[in-house]
Amino acid sequence: MASSEVDQKFLGKLAKAVEQDNPLLASVLFRILGLSINLSNQLIKARKQHRHDAAQTEAALDLTYHIVWLSREGLVLLQQYVLPMVGNYVELKVLAYKLRASFYHIFVLFHNTPPVSTTSVNTPEGQSTSTVPGLPSRVDKGKGIARDEQDQKNPAKGGPVAPPPGFGPAPPTAFLMKPGDYLSEAHQYFHEAVQLADGLLWGSHSLRLSVKTEYAAFLYECVHDPEGSRQVAKDTIAQVYEATEGIDNDMFNDACELVTVLGKMMKRGLGSSNTTLRSKAAQGGSSSAGTTTQGTPRTDQGGGGGEASMPPVGMI
Repeated sequence: MASSEVDQKFLGKLAKAVEQDNPLLASVLFRILGLSINLSNQLIKARKQHRHDAAQTEAALDLTYHIVWLSREGLVLLQQYVLPMVGNYVELKVLAYKLRASFYHIFVLFHNTPPVSTTSVNTPEGQSTSTVPGLPSRVDKGKGIARDEQDQKNPAKGGPVAPPPGFGPAPPTAFLMKPGDYLSEAHQYFHEAVQLADGLLWGSHSLRLSVKTEYAAFLYECVHDPEGSRQVAKDTIAQVYEATEGIDNDMFNDACELVTVLGKMMKRGLGSSNTTLRSKAAQGGSSSAGTTTQGTPRTDQGGGGGEASMPPVGMI
């Protein structure tokens, strides 16, 4: 996601790389890096709250507001300053397209109308008449929910207006940005980022793996296409082992971690009765590994050109 460690590494590295030629672009990249680090902490808290379901609704709403606001600000910086200036910067161009898809991924998770994920926080029933914090809600005085006198005299004109058929109520984050269905836009931006990464980066490049990993997560969480998600993970792992380009130690370590995540994604959604299917999927992802040295990414250590093999998928 826009908060991944791999993306943050590339944001810092690329910001330093363009600092001399384009100070404005570098400063914006550093600002997005700061937003990303902050966003990472908020997303970790949101996952913990969702997992344990122990947080009060008010705290969950505050956290959602913060996540959507940070993502909105990051997208504005990206669209206004970074995307128009990526030019011939290969890695920066892939990263910019990936970050745009990532921000929309967050909008789909936390802000989409109608909700497509259980991650989104809905306004509780007691606050359903107001989506903005601080506005008073109706009070039950023991005789039913209090209504305005005008509502009682003319009920046809009073009360909240119901949404059109097929649309849910506005999300509680509606005051931060326009409500809407961001799923198709997010899917389109992921397609563009994947095509760009496939065309410009080699199979074991950690930034390319970051794009594919989040795309697989998006398919599973938002599109609800577990088979598509598993196929993306499987194909990506196979491409990693087919890559012959050399990579440095840092990128190799990142690639190993992302391959581990992709290996788990290959099995996600398969029940315990599908052990055979999971075994076949793991074997299919590692069929090109371990049989030939051409199927293993290399690490270049100080120009020595030493080789290091990726761990087999079946051992992840």
